[in-house]
Amino acid sequence: MSNLLQTPIEYLKGVGPNRGELLRKELGIHKYEDLIQLYPNRYIDRTRYYKINELQNNPAEVQLIGKIINIKTVEQKRGKRLVATFTDETGQMELVWFQGHKWIRESLKLNVPIVIFGRCTSFNGFFNMAHPEIELLNEHEQSLRSAMQPVYPSTETLTNRGISNRVVNKLMQQLFQETQDLFSETLPHYLIDELKLISKKAALFNIHFPKSPDALAKAQFRLKFEELFFIQLQLITKNLIRKQKIKGHPFTIVGDYFNTFFQNHLPFKLTNAQKRVLKEIRNDMGNPAQMNRLLQGDVGSGKTIVAFMSMLLALDNGFQSCLMAPTEILANQHFLGLSELAKSLDINIKILTGSTKTSERKIIHEGLENGSLHIIIGTHALLEDKVKFKNLGLAIIDEQHRFGVEQRSKLWKKNEIPPHVLVMTATPIPRTLAMSLYGDLDISVIDELPPGRKPIQTVHRFDSDRLKVWKFIRDEIAKGRQIYIVYPLIQESEKMDFKDLMDGYESISRDFPLPQYAISILHGKMKPADKDAEMKRFAEGKTNIMVATTVIEVGVNIPNASVMIIESAERFGLSQLHQLRGRVGRGAEQSYCILMTSHKLSSDSKTRMETMCRTNDGFEIAEVDLKLRGPGDLMGTQQSGVLNLRIADIVRDKDILLLARHHAVKLLKEDAPMQKPEHAALRLAFIELTKKKNIWNYIS
Repeated sequence: MSNLLQTPIEYLKGVGPNRGELLRKELGIHKYEDLIQLYPNRYIDRTRYYKINELQNNPAEVQLIGKIINIKTVEQKRGKRLVATFTDETGQMELVWFQGHKWIRESLKLNVPIVIFGRCTSFNGFFNMAHPEIELLNEHEQSLRSAMQPVYPSTETLTNRGISNRVVNKLMQQLFQETQDLFSETLPHYLIDELKLISKKAALFNIHFPKSPDALAKAQFRLKFEELFFIQLQLITKNLIRKQKIKGHPFTIVGDYFNTFFQNHLPFKLTNAQKRVLKEIRNDMGNPAQMNRLLQGDVGSGKTIVAFMSMLLALDNGFQSCLMAPTEILANQHFLGLSELAKSLDINIKILTGSTKTSERKIIHEGLENGSLHIIIGTHALLEDKVKFKNLGLAIIDEQHRFGVEQRSKLWKKNEIPPHVLVMTATPIPRTLAMSLYGDLDISVIDELPPGRKPIQTVHRFDSDRLKVWKFIRDEIAKGRQIYIVYPLIQESEKMDFKDLMDGYESISRDFPLPQYAISILHGKMKPADKDAEMKRFAEGKTNIMVATTVIEVGVNIPNASVMIIESAERFGLSQLHQLRGRVGRGAEQSYCILMTSHKLSSDSKTRMETMCRTNDGFEIAEVDLKLRGPGDLMGTQQSGVLNLRIADIVRDKDILLLARHHAVKLLKEDAPMQKPEHAALRLAFIELTKKKNIWNYIS
């Protein structure tokens, strides 16, 4: 693209310093190029003309052809309004103005064909349109620049300061007049031919001034494909470079630790999915390049044993491993789980968290530095500078989306040669999102549950069914089972939520009195030691019911707990509901999840409840969640994975994303450095883009 596109926006005719400042601040538009990439949100179809008898009471803007036959002023409580009667061959309606009467009255012509445009509302069966745009029919027929009128993203400040949609539209026309022939092609010609794409120049023109719905569709397809294609090129290139440049330790030995455990101490037969994933990990770690793999597996699919066996491979090759978890509860759980698996092998495992005593820390630091400590489990505490390893060969990160990119790289820097990295998550990420957020990682999926696990039965009950639900709980407790009752806890309404939790706890204590029943409580305001004590009582079966906020969401493992009751379930997102449900169903007994809600449910909430009751498949649930919430919310805030895309949408444009990735992979296989003559323009655009936008800027 030419230098003219780098011109500061205030030099565009009609902008100037004040408007320029506003456009910069409100929409991030600094240069001509940025304005061209301000794509419309939607379009108003000005090719369609309605008749009065076709009007409906909805917020869409419509246009009609007819004439004004009468004008009058009507007194109202405050001031007056101007009312004109508009007719066509099918009926009559009113046009209304609340201000500017004198000027409008002078400009209105009676009994002349005109085109009106605006929003209609109906009142007592009569339609009216407030402050319509009016044009004489003969002028309208000559002036139609674009049948589909673009509506641009805007902010309240812009509207208040007079930069309306019409103004942006005029600026865009001005810009195209100045820059008409400067849009150079970025994609290779063979790709344009194969996919029948329109040129870059035609696409940019038709996205802003579409001649027809068909021209618009072609322009959108071309620009969406290009955007996703460049992101995939960046992600895949990053992965290739890492495999070539970032050396890893090749773990070539499969030795005593791994074999003894596999042959003599496996607590259960591995599923085919676990075997497949282990093989992928073994292949990766056997190479001299650093492994970077994302391991996705639904709640309870057996990721821990895969992680443990990967650690045994590191040990067989003389290396240490670490496992980092986002919370102390989760770190403790991993520590207990892995110590249990390792008890018959001679392995030194320790845990390091914020509450580890100073004397114990000293021993851990020494053990890590002299190599006598084989495996360390911990929280963010592992990232402290004091923690040094003799030879860290494998870093496993659990629930990755809770750690930012910087935190991960801190772990890598603890070694001359970075360790192999395995990222685990129980939050199933839809394939399209995984390709965009983690396209630079290799992905493994454990997609089957261990045998003997009964699917959890999920039901939706209203608050009015509470007595029946309590009876069901009593029956389950009589069978020796334990119950979770979870209350929402949302930052904004923390005080209210805390009150709900305490009220709930009191009423449950009344309905399930001592000494027959014992109840634990767990919430964020408790001291870590108290939390652990309550958790321990519940784990040992000393209490029957655990009343908690969402602190128990991830990783708590109590096989005897068979019922999960989620209060105000409508206030949880789908992935959270699915995570909570995964706390039960860990033993051989039939488990249940009961979603309690009020009768007032939005349509999204209904969809969430229906989805939960219909399926236990985390990936299907994640797909529905992605459709409901969009990619921004799905990943939580730390790495919020909001893809800053200008035109594509990874939910709606899933097929274009798959197509873009396919062609990016193919191109890089044939010509990774993009040196062939037909890739010259592509290489140039790619370098420009990488200068301005590292891939992590897309993933804000």
